[in-house]
Amino acid sequence: MYISTSLVAVLAAASTAQALQFSDATARASNTKRGLISKLLGGFIGFKTQDTTVCPDVWSEISETLTAQFLADGQCTDAARAAIRSAFHDCFNGACDGSLILAGECSRIENTGLARLCGNLGNLATEKDVGVADLIQFAAAHAIKTCPGGPTVPVLVGRPDSSNASPAGLLPSGNTAASDLIKRFAARGFSAIDLAALIGAHTAARNRISVPDKANLTMDSTPGQWDSKYYSETINGRAPVTLPSDKSLANHPVTGILMRGFAASQGAWSAAFVPAMAKMSMLGVDKDGLVDCTSALPGGSRKRDVRRSNVFERLGW
Repeated sequence: MYISTSLVAVLAAASTAQALQFSDATARASNTKRGLISKLLGGFIGFKTQDTTVCPDVWSEISETLTAQFLADGQCTDAARAAIRSAFHDCFNGACDGSLILAGECSRIENTGLARLCGNLGNLATEKDVGVADLIQFAAAHAIKTCPGGPTVPVLVGRPDSSNASPAGLLPSGNTAASDLIKRFAARGFSAIDLAALIGAHTAARNRISVPDKANLTMDSTPGQWDSKYYSETINGRAPVTLPSDKSLANHPVTGILMRGFAASQGAWSAAFVPAMAKMSMLGVDKDGLVDCTSALPGGSRKRDVRRSNVFERLGW
């Protein structure tokens, strides 16, 4: 079975375009509704209402703090790698509700390596008086953007926090077979394209416990950059370490084809990764009333980054 890199790119681009159109339409409708209600209430009650559709300045302050932690010598750091991982670990086994930190889930063996980040983000959330669930997702999007070559993942704030622990043992391990991964991700609403794109975040990851004799080795040769070497090095066996689950995905007839397409085109990977990661960040979350804080990330707004060039430039053709 053969699928060209171009087809993979087109599928990914279509997914991104639909996600952006839907997101923008939803945001416009929601903002319009809130604006009208705000004006009406202000007129009846006789006071000036604050615009709740604008990202609060505190997120720009948080962005400056995170940049100092996530970037060193032009490369993204271990703290950035942990932040990207934490977004998945907070969401996939329940909801993006901050329970990773608030319910002490960071102490679980499946979250080995996240304890320091959990402490830092918990303290920062308290200091800046922001939601922990929001901060975890903002930090992940910030870390992705901080890594050289990283795309802009849209980020919304306003999630409710929860101190109720999510069930243990639901996060897939580094030894999970591809067929099982595809089923488990499908059960949470993710396609095979989403899965193949999301696993590319291992370009900035370290092995912790899945391959015991190679603890702390990185999963591609350029862990300080956001590039597609993870895919090519996983496929050809040249990565410093490859998780058994990643190798299984690379050998699977569906995800393997997609991963080869992403290896050939970083633009195609980014086009698939952004909507998949945005979807991940909203698991179990009601979008109503959330505020878009993408503009607080390094480099500016999502619209500018995604739309400033033609489609072929964006896909790296």
